[in-house]
Amino acid sequence: MRKIFLAGAAVMLAGAGSAGAADVLPAPIVDAPYYEAPIAQPVESASGWYLRGDVGYAWNRSSGTDFFQGPLVAGYTSFTSSTLRGSYTVGGGVGYQATKYLRGDVTADYFDDAKFRGSTRGSCGVAGACTSTDLSLVSGISLLANAYVDFYKRGRFTLYGGAGLGGSYVSWSGLRNTSCADGNPALCDPSVNHGGEKSWRFTYALMAGASVDVTCNVKADVGYRYRHISGGRMFGFPAGAGTQGYDRGFDSHEVRGGLRYSFGGCAEEEVYIEPAPVMPAVYK
Repeated sequence: MRKIFLAGAAVMLAGAGSAGAADVLPAPIVDAPYYEAPIAQPVESASGWYLRGDVGYAWNRSSGTDFFQGPLVAGYTSFTSSTLRGSYTVGGGVGYQATKYLRGDVTADYFDDAKFRGSTRGSCGVAGACTSTDLSLVSGISLLANAYVDFYKRGRFTLYGGAGLGGSYVSWSGLRNTSCADGNPALCDPSVNHGGEKSWRFTYALMAGASVDVTCNVKADVGYRYRHISGGRMFGFPAGAGTQGYDRGFDSHEVRGGLRYSFGGCAEEEVYIEPAPVMPAVYK
């Protein structure tokens, strides 16, 4: 009986020692997982081909008109007045966005009939002092190669400036000339019709405006364009032999609105790739 009691006491003492040792030893340390810093992927510059379409209204100004009065008058005589009314414009083109800030396009823009009104002073069939009323229409198409700098970008908005060079095919409809006596405007010569002339003219333009991203590949554009068309043939003699009148060219101050559609798809946006967490070994 005594042996059994001593054996039980020994077992109890051994268990108590193990429990004390467990209380003394620290708990196993498990390190928390850590993550690498996100990796920023660079944004690719927008580039690619695009189409554009524009409509607008141009305020035109004539630089003057000269005409050959006849063999008794040396050289050409200037019109007393030359005014050119406004006209509507419509156009389109194809371009390429070379970098984020540089692009270029080739455009064709048609300007509708702009009304011309001029006058001359001199003698006529009904009186020695007469004033003429000269009426005509001009229209044409401008072909320009343009370059732009998108110099300011913020969010969906872009400000730009540009310039273009090319030529314009100018078409005058003809000139209707009516001379009336200064002392009696109701007393007039019969009206005379001069055939209109057509010619290619050197043209340059300066542009400025702003665009907004409607979608990732469609931009709405509002801008201003100054266009200068150089002088050329305007109207012929009544008999149709040769050119009698020349215009000195005209300037246009145009407000335009349009859309640009890019074919290259949407430019890549800046994204962050989150690496998978690195889990260290756990020791227990």
